[in-house]
Amino acid sequence: MKDYDLIIIGSGPAGFSSAIRALDFGLNICIVEGSHIGGAGIMNGALTSKTMYELSMDYSVAARTDRGYRSGSLSVDFKEVIKTVIHAAKEKQYQILSQIETFSEEKNGKGSLTLEKGWAKFIDTHTISITNKDSSKRLTAKNFIIATGAKPRKAPGLEIDHKRIINSEDILNLKKFPERMLIIGSGIIGCEFATIFSNFKQTEVHLLDRAKRVLPYEDNDVSEFVSKNLENNGVIIHQTANLRTIKKHPEHLEVILDYEAGNSMVIEVDVALVAIGRVANTDKLGLENAGLKTTERGTLEIADHCCIKETEHQPHIYAAGDVTGHTQLYSVAEFQGRLAAEQIADTPCYPLDYSHMSTLMFFKPELASVGLNEKQLRAHKVPHKVAYYSNKLVNRAIAMRNTNGFVKIIVSNDDQRKILGMRAGGPQASAYIVSVAHLINQGNSLQEVLKIFYPHPSLAEGIQECLRTLSGKSIYKPEAFPDLITFKEWNPEEPE
Repeated sequence: MKDYDLIIIGSGPAGFSSAIRALDFGLNICIVEGSHIGGAGIMNGALTSKTMYELSMDYSVAARTDRGYRSGSLSVDFKEVIKTVIHAAKEKQYQILSQIETFSEEKNGKGSLTLEKGWAKFIDTHTISITNKDSSKRLTAKNFIIATGAKPRKAPGLEIDHKRIINSEDILNLKKFPERMLIIGSGIIGCEFATIFSNFKQTEVHLLDRAKRVLPYEDNDVSEFVSKNLENNGVIIHQTANLRTIKKHPEHLEVILDYEAGNSMVIEVDVALVAIGRVANTDKLGLENAGLKTTERGTLEIADHCCIKETEHQPHIYAAGDVTGHTQLYSVAEFQGRLAAEQIADTPCYPLDYSHMSTLMFFKPELASVGLNEKQLRAHKVPHKVAYYSNKLVNRAIAMRNTNGFVKIIVSNDDQRKILGMRAGGPQASAYIVSVAHLINQGNSLQEVLKIFYPHPSLAEGIQECLRTLSGKSIYKPEAFPDLITFKEWNPEEPE
């Protein structure tokens, strides 16, 4: 049995980032991966879905006829789309493999990386077995990081056959564009795939929304913005509907939906995609052999520095990424993995602050968020002011002929007027949301931020004008454009 300084179970964003950070400290590391190198962050997840999204957006732009030009003969080949998506994933996988091979041998005492293919299971607190189709072996280590990620959540009473009733990991196995598709789940994943397939205009897309609006955790105006854009893109949204059953027929699926109002509807589709979230991959790790317990949700609860809680006797075992139950974002997994490696190396580090995470949602147009929204602030009874500024007034958006978007910023309703949160929709929203994340993290006040010069013409000028609206100094006034600019304030004493 070979002994390592650190064994990392999983090669996704949490696992790989922790391995490279641990390498900085001269540790000898083994990465264990049972499936795709790079995990769901690369294959059947973030990179593949976003590549497919970008291709669909390119197709959508090429199909436009309102810009003075028209494509002569526009067509799309599903097999070629999937081929391009897989090529993108493999490009990143080989970058990861190249780095592992570069550090595969110990050089001048600077540490090393080893990749073991197979499924890991704890034998005891310092030993794991690795099993694959050809062999089985045991490895030991002084420290462990569990970074096994998450898998698609199953729908109760619905069997996934991976052919006609599928989850997100089956998308790349489809042979052609479905003529009709039902997407079960109206969260971020469901809305993203609804956007992708409706962009290509080859599929009639039905989106099942159990609530009264998509993204129900967001403020109503943001949810309605997403919902309206999906419908304008051709998506049929079934709101306040529950799936009763799916009956399989040789050539189609018969879907029965029950609505909150009491009526039912029967629709016919070719493929049903289950997109109701993801659950932690912990069930086959033999955690009990290492004295570890999961939460009721199957996650591993971690302390500030990614040590697993309630494991005083095993302080050498850490967890990072989706398996911890925190927000399932690539950036969070990456940060947690690096933090765990720093803790193992006994290097001074800081606990992560999850309150200022930036989130990107790949819709048409894209949506970005950071900080708190109105619903959260009202729940915590925090006085605040909020302004909404439409891209229809932003010169760069007008020049791009792409004015479908907005900036919405919330500040504290006190003398400090600190920035608390932002939501932005439209082109390049993903690029400039991070600037506001920095402002929130630094605790900047509205007055300080208004001293900044913004380049012209830029979409970021919408941020400037939104901030000016909050201070009553905007160039364009809400009184003149009540449908494009809004301002309001809220205090806990006010009635709902």
